[in-house]
Amino acid sequence: MPLNLPNLLTWLRILLIPLMAGVFYLPDGWLSAFEANLLATAFFTVAAITDWLDGWLARRLGQTSAFGAFLDPVADKLMVAAALIVLIDIDRVAPIIALVIIGREITISALREWMAKAGRSASVAVSLAGKLKTAAQMIAIILLLYHQTLWGLPIRAIGTLLIWIAALLTLISMAYYLMMAARALQNPA
Repeated sequence: MPLNLPNLLTWLRILLIPLMAGVFYLPDGWLSAFEANLLATAFFTVAAITDWLDGWLARRLGQTSAFGAFLDPVADKLMVAAALIVLIDIDRVAPIIALVIIGREITISALREWMAKAGRSASVAVSLAGKLKTAAQMIAIILLLYHQTLWGLPIRAIGTLLIWIAALLTLISMAYYLMMAARALQNPA
């Protein structure tokens, strides 16, 4: 396992997961609801930034590695799944949303592994729909964790709308990846 800055940022993202979730489960009186929301939002936001930053640094510094390529998506999926589970528990996200998003992540991860073994990993490379899904999902989770009105904006309502949009984009991107994989398997290289 190469110990470099990108991989350290990925490990930081993993370490932030229990901090983000844990603030909602501290004993009564340790934090106000606002403080818990704010801390969870801060931890998740830092984790989301490291998601972008570790990949950018790995490419920029020439520090890409097979281990980093494995750990980065695992950290992403853990981060999103943990946040969604917490948001269900504190009644800010419908369980069906988490089932769609987490189910898609498991499906596409398995598909990518299968396609890599078939020598066709390029056919399930990240698409625009996948990138839009990720952006909507991350912003929605940040807004739903924060949960407070900000500058007169109904943050929870905006976050709820965005998480439903993310779920729709999740289904669209999953269909796209499955279609691309099917085409790649039907057409020999």
